[in-house]
Amino acid sequence: MADPKIETFEQFWDFYVGEHKKKATRIFHFVGTTAAVSCFAAGLLTKRRWLLLVAPICGYGPAWISHFFIEKNKPASFKYPLWSLQADFVMWWKTLSGQMQAEVDRVIRQEVEKARAEAEVSDGVDRERASIQNEAVN
Repeated sequence: MADPKIETFEQFWDFYVGEHKKKATRIFHFVGTTAAVSCFAAGLLTKRRWLLLVAPICGYGPAWISHFFIEKNKPASFKYPLWSLQADFVMWWKTLSGQMQAEVDRVIRQEVEKARAEAEVSDGVDRERASIQNEAVN
């Protein structure tokens, strides 16, 4: 089954949160985003251009490591680079303000509800097939 097309940041945000369920992944992202912003700011303030070049490595390095080795998924930045960057900052703020776990819990709850609804539909289809087969036999 193909992934549904993501057309808005709000849709992307739920997908992004779902790709960052493990707290360790979010910690790696928080550290990476903080390091990247710090390098970028320091590069601008001190006019050391090499810091500007190091900033993306400081940000994406820990994030990608966490996806490959902790979350065991592919970074969202591969498919949605701009929304992913925006979501990194939203997650950074929500982590700092203590709101991120609630977002993860909300998305997990939505995924469970969706799976239940799909199972009910599937179960209903199976019952309908069994009923049709019973009628054909009788």
